[in-house]
Amino acid sequence: MSDSDDLDLDSGEASDAGGGASKKRSGGLGNLLPTILKFVAIGLGATVFIVTVSIVTVNAVSKKGASVTTTGDPSSPYLGVMPNYSYYEGIGPITVKTSDYPAGSTVTVDMILGYDLNDQLATTELIGRRFQLIDFVRRYFSGKTALELSPVKEEELKAEIRETLNTRFLDTARVRIVLFRKLDVMEAY
Repeated sequence: MSDSDDLDLDSGEASDAGGGASKKRSGGLGNLLPTILKFVAIGLGATVFIVTVSIVTVNAVSKKGASVTTTGDPSSPYLGVMPNYSYYEGIGPITVKTSDYPAGSTVTVDMILGYDLNDQLATTELIGRRFQLIDFVRRYFSGKTALELSPVKEEELKAEIRETLNTRFLDTARVRIVLFRKLDVMEAY
């Protein structure tokens, strides 16, 4: 028996000459389902891979992937970009005598308070407490000595003023930065 005897080349099916059952090709959904599942799995894997690579790339380019916690003085020039603030300038220049004895020195201060950008509640509170702020600044600087108001201690003064205003004075507003437009100490002769 040769190979050509077993095959019926005209009909495309195997012949029954060998006594076996006819072999039919099983097609349809049985063979199609694994192929579809394979392509769906490949598509999902590719999508997950592309999304992951995109997120990592965007985070690397924008440098916002990992948050960095900084500690220390917020007015330090080594902390990076300073945030934008809204400023309250309604206190104006104030001149008082220091607590130095016997003559006392004269200090003139013009202070600006920085608070969160576009914080309307803080704006309203600071404007409403304008005269109380003026009184606070007058009492604060009249209680200091000329030595305590030296330029070396300016950052300590700013931190103390900010802390006092935020903890004991203001209700909802939060002072983020204190700036001196003018801080002149003139010794009495």
